[in-house]
Amino acid sequence: MATTRYYYSSAISEFIGEEENSIVGKLTGSSQHDINKETSSSWRAEIESLKEALKDYSDRGSIYLEYNIPRMGHRVDAIVLIDGIVFILEYKTGRQTFNQSARNQVWDYALDLKNFHADSKDRILAPIVVVPCALDEDCHLTPKSSGDKVYEPLFTNTRQLGTAIQNILDQVQVAVQPSQTDDAWANSGYEPTPTIIEAAIALYEKHSVADITKSGGDIEKASKALNRIIDHCQKEKRKAICFITGVPGAGKTLIGLNTAIELFNQGIGAVYLSGNYPLVEVLQEALTRDYIERKRIITSNEEKKTRTKKGDAKREVKAFIQMIHHYRDQYLEGVDITANDIRPKPGYFESNTDKAYIPAEHVAIFDEAQRAWTKEELQRFMHEKKNIQNFPYSEPEYLISCMDRQRDWGVVVCLVGNGQSINKGEAGLKEWIESILRRYRSWDVYISQTILESEELSDEQKRDIKPQLKDGKDLHLEMSMRSFRSESVSLFINQLLDLKVEEARSTLYELRKNNYLIVLTRSLERAKRWLRSKKRGNERMGLLASSKAERLKAISINVKYSPNFVHWFLENSQDIRSSDALEDALTEFEVQGLEIDWACVAWDADLRINMTGNAWEHFQLRGGNKWQNINKPANQEYQINAYRVLLTRARQGIVVLIPEGDDVDTTRKREWYDRTYNYLKGIGIPEIQDQDI
Repeated sequence: MATTRYYYSSAISEFIGEEENSIVGKLTGSSQHDINKETSSSWRAEIESLKEALKDYSDRGSIYLEYNIPRMGHRVDAIVLIDGIVFILEYKTGRQTFNQSARNQVWDYALDLKNFHADSKDRILAPIVVVPCALDEDCHLTPKSSGDKVYEPLFTNTRQLGTAIQNILDQVQVAVQPSQTDDAWANSGYEPTPTIIEAAIALYEKHSVADITKSGGDIEKASKALNRIIDHCQKEKRKAICFITGVPGAGKTLIGLNTAIELFNQGIGAVYLSGNYPLVEVLQEALTRDYIERKRIITSNEEKKTRTKKGDAKREVKAFIQMIHHYRDQYLEGVDITANDIRPKPGYFESNTDKAYIPAEHVAIFDEAQRAWTKEELQRFMHEKKNIQNFPYSEPEYLISCMDRQRDWGVVVCLVGNGQSINKGEAGLKEWIESILRRYRSWDVYISQTILESEELSDEQKRDIKPQLKDGKDLHLEMSMRSFRSESVSLFINQLLDLKVEEARSTLYELRKNNYLIVLTRSLERAKRWLRSKKRGNERMGLLASSKAERLKAISINVKYSPNFVHWFLENSQDIRSSDALEDALTEFEVQGLEIDWACVAWDADLRINMTGNAWEHFQLRGGNKWQNINKPANQEYQINAYRVLLTRARQGIVVLIPEGDDVDTTRKREWYDRTYNYLKGIGIPEIQDQDI
């Protein structure tokens, strides 16, 4: 459901002359929610305040009330354009004092417009928090600008709001004529790139994928293509498997969540499944908190006595977001397993009516499908954990078999990444194709031409699957969304890890032009200062390190300690469990599939450049006093991919920390760290300068 850009708009002169009841009526009529007395009263107070503060700017701009920020799932109380400058106002009518939360909120609004709203990119943006009854001495009215023309938030009461606005205008002193095209600004292109957490919340609140992604981009096209496939299968009673592929950070997970939530809201059984435990836990908790908060906001005062229980909220969320292993094990009950097949036990489901052999969902979406287990790995697990001997299927084959139990139609959606395998036993795309060829020849197969032309599949697989192929147009995502500042971050990291020095230098130059920051340091404290200097509003920063980086413990980064990753991603800056505290580091296993704005990637001696600088050396610590070579090519690849995951988590910039080492400590020889540091510096990554922090 597309949302209204704003509830009310007018020239400032017309706003000042319009009756209060008329303005409130327009706001009420545009709202999609029932308006209670509290909201109506707040609107009236804001209108009165704005009329007084703007009386000297009658012919100099426009005003917009309840302006929508889809990525954040919020509306700005008021946006005022005066002489082309954008004032973002957030009222806190029920408060007496200012706080950090309000400051961050309005700052986030300004940053969102700067980063994603086309006509705001070159504008001056001035966020202001208005606490109507705040004391004069608590107000902060001195403007302070940053390099990207986003001012730090001002604090004011109603009485001094006009002064706050004038102070900005006085400092700017831009000779801009009163704008005649403010509505063009208000309706200009908005192309956000939300984090996966922001996206999930926005979709859950019934925003469309078009609201929160780049218009006409890969994600919108792929979502529409997937919807067409699902509609076709439902109408024609077909079963199909659909592969959506793409570069890291391209938005595959977003497509999966959008489809699951959209179908769930339509009453069509659908479930998003992932083997990524941290991702599922973080998403479930984020959506649960959001559900409770939305219920709190929209519930009337009389109804507030009945609070939404967290358990009830979480059960609703779990209906469409689950761990893949829970889904898999659910359909093991009531079946006979032989060396070749899985069949229902005669009479079991007639006598156990609360159990199901056929999945409740007609659409199952498997994220990071390349990580599904091989037959050998699944057999080992079933033997050790479930006491099941000789399990007959690989995980892809078994998951398809569950949907094959549907009597009419069903769709399996596989979201497939590449270059991110970090665990043994992962089957990859080839096993999905082999599973189809072994048992599911009647299924339709949708896969992009990009993959068919790549080396992902063997020539034999491509030939054998051809009779089942359907049009897979728009199912490959070429553009990374993770970093909205540059779409070349993944390319640069791949070049860096592939030791393609000249190519990496060239791409790094492009990153700098697009204001994506990558810097080097040898000091953890210096890295933290750099992160803190960059973070604004509710942007997130955090420490990351390889799971094998055990000697970072010497500089107080302990990868063997496992912090609660849900708190790490979701708590605010004042919480010591938050990523922003910069006290706990997460490894590749906890951050894969998630992202933050600013990251410090601490690089240990587990992965180092050799003496000649033309190859990586791979190590893991053994016995507490010696680095042991990793010789297996597959395990070497896992390690490279671990660093690939870590280095592609940041949306806005990273600082790579490589410790100095210590020759007294035989596990931390200086030369090991120096080689890697010099390699990265040689590519052109600069060291942190004093003026940067």
